[in-house]
Amino acid sequence: MNFLKERVFSVALLLALTAAMPSVINAQSPMTEIPLASGSGGAQSMAGGALLDGGDLGGGSSVSTTGPEAVAFDGTYFWVATQFNDKITRIRASDGLVSGSFTVGSRPVALLFANGALYVANLFSNNVMKITPSTGAIAATYNVGDGPGGLAYDGSSIWVTNRNSNNVTKLSAKNGSIQGTFAVGNRPIGVAFAGNNIWVANNKSNSVTRLSTAGAVLGTYPAGKGPFGVAAEGENVWITNYFGQSLTKLRAADGFNLGTFKVGDGAAGIAFDGMNLWVVNNGDSTLVYIIPTAPGVRLMRRPERDSSLTFTNTFARFSQITARSIFSGTTSAGRSLPNSGNPSA
Repeated sequence: MNFLKERVFSVALLLALTAAMPSVINAQSPMTEIPLASGSGGAQSMAGGALLDGGDLGGGSSVSTTGPEAVAFDGTYFWVATQFNDKITRIRASDGLVSGSFTVGSRPVALLFANGALYVANLFSNNVMKITPSTGAIAATYNVGDGPGGLAYDGSSIWVTNRNSNNVTKLSAKNGSIQGTFAVGNRPIGVAFAGNNIWVANNKSNSVTRLSTAGAVLGTYPAGKGPFGVAAEGENVWITNYFGQSLTKLRAADGFNLGTFKVGDGAAGIAFDGMNLWVVNNGDSTLVYIIPTAPGVRLMRRPERDSSLTFTNTFARFSQITARSIFSGTTSAGRSLPNSGNPSA
């Protein structure tokens, strides 16, 4: 697999922006470049490819970047976690004004806005911080498992996937108390609340675990190779398969497999915007969208090194044609990926 040698973290942020509030972007003009807080200077070594936590995928590269890894929207501001300088940056959605940068724990890799607060998962600190959005102040710090890297909210509790201890921690959204720690598969990454259950992607077990909100295991279901991201869509759950270059669709009621659909190499981040599913393919540097009711895969313009995307110490810079194609709901190339919409083994 040919991993990107440049920062595709910004593509993941674009994906989240698309799902969160696409109307903010003027599709008739290029996206504005928003510098993030600078790092400590010098190159940062990233082993394992982008969108992962420097694990064991090989093919690392040395780049100068703050490593934007996660994004959340609180209704007024976008928050961006930059993992290599241990900060979160607050950006006003109405005009893109950077209105603060705040130090958090070591290697922040996941963000969640829930119950009026911002939550940050710090991969190397083994904790989750609760942030007051109006000030950026740390309201509380909660110890969780080893390697927290995924966050979800079920309406009353925060669920945290712990990549290295192979479990999930359930925290009270009211006071942060631990309500339970529950074993799942090997290297849990993505997590989502769907069908009144918690769904966890087990990256090294090639499976998805369904938990009740009480933490009981209700089922474990086969996925593709290297399940990574999870998204809820109506009565269904969608899982990206990083190494399988595919997307698995499960029925939320019982985990029944409704099909596997080809997307792209290194399928990682996934989001549902109320109409379409958006998937970032880390390996071949593409962004695709899928219509859930008729899952044909539409290919966005492939980012070119010299025009479409600039992966530097910035948020993201898209060319006019790319921004227009994504936010108008059309494809710039007008073509689909091979085997789009056809279930595959």
